[in-house]
Amino acid sequence: RSRWLTMAKNNAVTALNQKLQSRENTQDRLQKLSVLMGLSQTISRMECFDISHLQGDQTVASCVVLDENGPLKSAYRRFNINGVTAGDDYAALAQAVSRRFARAKKGEHKVPDLLIIDGGKGQVNAVIQALDSLDFKDVEIIGVSKGSDRKVGMEKIYCARDGRQLILPSDEPALLVIQQLRDEAHRFAISGHRQQRGRVKKTSMLESIEGLGPKRRQLLLKQFGGLREIQAAGIEDLCSVDGINQALGQRIYDCFHDGD
Repeated sequence: RSRWLTMAKNNAVTALNQKLQSRENTQDRLQKLSVLMGLSQTISRMECFDISHLQGDQTVASCVVLDENGPLKSAYRRFNINGVTAGDDYAALAQAVSRRFARAKKGEHKVPDLLIIDGGKGQVNAVIQALDSLDFKDVEIIGVSKGSDRKVGMEKIYCARDGRQLILPSDEPALLVIQQLRDEAHRFAISGHRQQRGRVKKTSMLESIEGLGPKRRQLLLKQFGGLREIQAAGIEDLCSVDGINQALGQRIYDCFHDGD
């Protein structure tokens, strides 16, 4: 028992030291980024936005947050984008930023010291217009776009305040923290887009079945858990769902086994 307690204590100390080192690295990078941006105060909170879609369908915007302690996952948000032209990333970003900062204006969350947009001058200008309409005119904004060969470490940093365009060394600490947040926003947007596509796929396939209304679709998905499980079910299993009779169960089965 003593050996197990000693091992647990050592593991806890190691984990704590790693967390403290990570926090120290983050703070150092934020300080260097603040100097690079010419800010009078050290950045303590950044937010980054990214857009994900498949040929304009199921567009999802992500917002991820980083503070002095590292990624603040409890503050992450996704936005399902509606009412914009398919593939219009400018409008999608503007909508997501507008919705996010409208909540900040109500005091629901802090306003970031630096806003990072995954994109170049065009995306940044769309965001500036969205913020101006909400009377947020002093938010520091940068755009991050990959170079012509799209290699990591060759990103171009567009500074909205003075129009500067920077290409930083790949080992520059300020660039590393930007890359960290940009990559996290990209990952969070893609995962949200995949979830959205999965929900649409489930709904659209079941909607094609005559007599299977919204309530029964919901019961069906709740009982079986997903399309794969519904496809694997027999007719008797399908008929065990409230409101699904033999004829409807047969139609559902046939939908997944057409041509078997």
